[in-house]
Amino acid sequence: MANATGEKMDKRNKVRARNRLFLKVYINYAIMLTVLAVLVGLIFMNLYETNTMDNYQSKLEKQATSISLKLSERIIDNNDNSYLEYLKMLEDLDTDKPDIWTISNPDAANPMGSDLQNVNLDDVKLPKDCVDVMEAAFQNESLYRSGYYEEFGGTSAIFGMPVRINEEVVGAVLLISAVRDQEEIIQSSMYLIFLSVGVALFISFIIAILFAKGLSAPVSRMRNTALELAGGRYDSKTNIKRKDEIGDLARSIDILADELKENEIERQNREQVRVDFFANVSHELRTPITVIRAYAESLVDGVATDKEKVNQYYQRILTECKGMERLVGDLLLLSKMQNPDFVIEKEPVNILQVFDDLIRSIHAISDEKNIKIEITKDCSIYMMMGDYDRLRQMFLIILDNAIKFSNENSAIHIILSKADKLTISIRDEGVGISSEDLSSIFDKFFRSKLRQNKQGSGLGLAIARQIALKHGGNVEVHSTLGVGTEFVFTFQCLEEYVEELNI
Repeated sequence: MANATGEKMDKRNKVRARNRLFLKVYINYAIMLTVLAVLVGLIFMNLYETNTMDNYQSKLEKQATSISLKLSERIIDNNDNSYLEYLKMLEDLDTDKPDIWTISNPDAANPMGSDLQNVNLDDVKLPKDCVDVMEAAFQNESLYRSGYYEEFGGTSAIFGMPVRINEEVVGAVLLISAVRDQEEIIQSSMYLIFLSVGVALFISFIIAILFAKGLSAPVSRMRNTALELAGGRYDSKTNIKRKDEIGDLARSIDILADELKENEIERQNREQVRVDFFANVSHELRTPITVIRAYAESLVDGVATDKEKVNQYYQRILTECKGMERLVGDLLLLSKMQNPDFVIEKEPVNILQVFDDLIRSIHAISDEKNIKIEITKDCSIYMMMGDYDRLRQMFLIILDNAIKFSNENSAIHIILSKADKLTISIRDEGVGISSEDLSSIFDKFFRSKLRQNKQGSGLGLAIARQIALKHGGNVEVHSTLGVGTEFVFTFQCLEEYVEELNI
């Protein structure tokens, strides 16, 4: 039944592959990493490209400034003969060798000499950005432009710097450079960035797999354990040892498994108690019912007509009914005591008071056999937490048995002592118990074969032991044939009440 239930739950709770936690965690983590890597890569590439072009612009600016200053010096010195040296200096100025144009300002009062102008603008088709840079230089402003220009054969950078003589702009220096080298540097750098991003993503995906597996594996194990518990396999455990929320959840499931196992054992015990109860009742009531039926049939059939005989039959039927009533009551009491949920309501009880009450109650029975009951005590108060009526019933069972199995003109010794524990000893001078029976006297329906126990139900000592256990105590028995039997009870002592009452 449990296995069938577990199989049904397995089918009902089977998770499709696309809905598995591992796949969801991995995909989400991978998407997050990919988006993050792409964004970081794009931002880094843009920053690198911008920084590279800014550096190149600064380089062109330094070159243009240097050329403008040197050209201004030659104009001021009127050293036209050194123009060839100047051109050579321009050629050796930079290994990148940008195109260097020196242009005279036609709007200046004293424009730069035509011999220093190395380009004829009438023969050159200029793009708009180049014209803007040149006009800005004539307006005493430096300007930078870059872009794709068919006139210059591709992507180029243009930088213009004014040439000033006595605060007058007499010309301009234009540096026109193809940025193929910079583009190659940028492309190479982008390749390295893409490669780094790819390697980082690959490593991150491996880490994501391990992370997703580390998260989903224990969850899957806990799910399987829960299904096994639902199927009645209460020995199942997650066996997950983690110090995080998942570990806390796993430990909670393991605790639940232990609780379910204990509840199942308790349920089975209760079921067994119920079965035993009905079996015992059926077994024990069979004999008295048979006897009652036999006497009743005899009366109905008129077998017994003598008045004295009829009264004897009625008395026998009444005796058997009382025995059945006592037996059913004892069985119900014992079943109640054996129920783990049954809780005794406890209050401070003075054990000495319990025995004073008991001795008064059984005085008539003990006097019939001339049995003395002696109490030995070292103080007047022996306090413990318990149910007065249940404790009285427990000790009454022991004293009743002690009187029943004691010889005439003997004594029963009750010794009360108190140390770490409260100890009560009840010893008789009776027939004793054999070693073979000593281990079974607390079993249900155990009855010795002695004539004194002919009318016993075999439940008294079992009830007494259950009452002691419900009070957190313990009971031991020592006996020697022909010498007597001693029952020793130990309970937790209630010292604070003793001190309060003594004050």
